[in-house]
Amino acid sequence: MPSPIRILLQTTIPTIADDWNISRFSMLRDYLAGLAGEDGTPLCEVTARDRVAPGGPDPVLSTIDRSDFDELWLFAVDTGDGLDPEDCAAIGRFREKGRGLLVTRDHMDLGCSVCTLGGVGAAHFFHSSHLDPDPSRRVIDDRETSDILWPNYHSGANGDFQQVTVIDPPHPVLRDREAPDGLVRYLPAHPHEGAVDAPAGDPSARVIATGVSKVSGRQFNLAVAFEPSPADGPAIAESTFHHFTDYNWDLDKGCPSFVSELPGSALAHSTEAQASIRTYVRNLALWLAGRSPDPREGELDEALDESFPASDPPAFY
Repeated sequence: MPSPIRILLQTTIPTIADDWNISRFSMLRDYLAGLAGEDGTPLCEVTARDRVAPGGPDPVLSTIDRSDFDELWLFAVDTGDGLDPEDCAAIGRFREKGRGLLVTRDHMDLGCSVCTLGGVGAAHFFHSSHLDPDPSRRVIDDRETSDILWPNYHSGANGDFQQVTVIDPPHPVLRDREAPDGLVRYLPAHPHEGAVDAPAGDPSARVIATGVSKVSGRQFNLAVAFEPSPADGPAIAESTFHHFTDYNWDLDKGCPSFVSELPGSALAHSTEAQASIRTYVRNLALWLAGRSPDPREGELDEALDESFPASDPPAFY
């Protein structure tokens, strides 16, 4: 029986009440903690925390490579000072040990401290640092909040959901056995998502899902996957942390006072979209831990091992 996947949900700000602190990801935390394996045992063991005050290394992030966590889900909600150099170095060593990393941010420069992360940081583009090399993609789609500059993709109102396009071949985190086409098709919407892309020259990375701006009709990238290798563990770069916040899953959970955009309510009325989002989150937890999101693959592997026992020790690819 495999041990629970140890997941750290981590923001890049201290515990500030009127901000995107870790308590605003409580539905994600509870959902992951409530997942169970086929034998009924907990699938995940979840820790959720904010960082200590900036200006020095965080005691957990700066030593995470020496921890027993299997995955780090990093919600970059800072304005530039969220990660210390020692934090970044330890996170890099964490992934070098084969552990999983999810890094997500938001519009403009929100979360730009992730630029200093090796590998996955290169997948994130901002307004004032690490600019998108394609000037045509430096766009402002959201017209409702005029002070938010590019990158800024409008996938819909908070409280609504967006339909995503899965890039072939479908990545394991985007498989959904319950959906008619076998694919995850929906994620929470947000008025101003950030910009991600596969870093040039990194053969392990590719865009796995795209969305469409409700304002301009422009296609934009939602997620980039980094396949595991002998040098690094699996990783995902996401266009916005609003795919995971309480407010975007349930408007009644509330939001910081600076959120001024008019919300929608479509997600609350779509059980299909809700199920799709939950499937995606479960898939992420499994894939980042090196496990297959589809239990049938494990069953097939066991059957093959019984039929064709290996004569040599297994190789690592």
